[in-house]
Amino acid sequence: MKKKVLAVVLAAVMAMGLAACGSREDAKESKTGDEKTYTVGISQFAEHGSLDNCREGFIEGLKESGFEEGKNLKVEVKNAAADQGTAKQISDAFVSDKADLICGIATPSAQAAYNSAMNTDIPVIFTAVTDPKAAKLANEDGTPAGEVTGTSDELPIKEQLEMIHKVLPDAKKVGILYTTSEVNSVSAIKTYEKLAGDYGITIVTKGVSQTADISLAADEILSEVDCLTNLTDNTVVNSLATILDKANEKKIPVFASEVEQVKLGCVAAEGIDYIALGKQTGKMAAEVLKGEKKASEMKYETISEPGLYVNTKAAKDLGITLDEEFVKSAVESFDSISK
Repeated sequence: MKKKVLAVVLAAVMAMGLAACGSREDAKESKTGDEKTYTVGISQFAEHGSLDNCREGFIEGLKESGFEEGKNLKVEVKNAAADQGTAKQISDAFVSDKADLICGIATPSAQAAYNSAMNTDIPVIFTAVTDPKAAKLANEDGTPAGEVTGTSDELPIKEQLEMIHKVLPDAKKVGILYTTSEVNSVSAIKTYEKLAGDYGITIVTKGVSQTADISLAADEILSEVDCLTNLTDNTVVNSLATILDKANEKKIPVFASEVEQVKLGCVAAEGIDYIALGKQTGKMAAEVLKGEKKASEMKYETISEPGLYVNTKAAKDLGITLDEEFVKSAVESFDSISK
């Protein structure tokens, strides 16, 4: 019996030794192989073209900077379906799971992420935030409000008004639908109202609080204006198909704020490339993950040059004749409408 017990003990000791040896080899392999795998949580406020492009660009920007899924990066994507309460739940979960970095796409998700991570060491990188100062993500001088930075999709409003005036020189009233709780939309409208008079234009606004308000608000504003111009307002963009149907029925042109809206049937936009914006954001995030800079040391950034996007099919359907040189000057033009 004693011999049997001794044999069992010896076997156990040998097994422990082998396990320890294997553990040391694993650790050695981990140190000499790829560095740690970083977990990045992406909180996207809504699902539509521009924000999807931001997300794709963000991941591509990380990859170009050395962080690739399946190698040294794990990406967790959550969508808030345009609900601010859900955005908070998502960011709270990322904090609880101790993500290495959180990316907030669109203002409500960025605000929720920053609020959730404020008392932790988890940095927040945002994108598609029109006015980081109004959103309390940056100070008045553009410096970060904390461990938070990113990129702004501030609209080229002056260029947009010039473009609308060129396409519709007789337009006097330009309508804007917006969500009253989105600070980025409120900020953009103030700029529109400040600049519109230079082009003989009056801005007419109609606020909504939820998607269910869009249909009635669209009917009301379309009876008052010569055309509509969109912001990057998440609730409104989510309902763009409804707005375009109503506007087309009344032969009222709708102008866009970025390329995806033009593809869907808006006449034109002086907007930004959201994939490029996302890439720029991903590269900023990579600097933070590498420890080259802290988020609190980086001012938020913007895309320097807007681009013209035109949908010739949408214009033709509305009886609008676009100048040939105007169309040629576009970054992209489309002769069909996406469904």
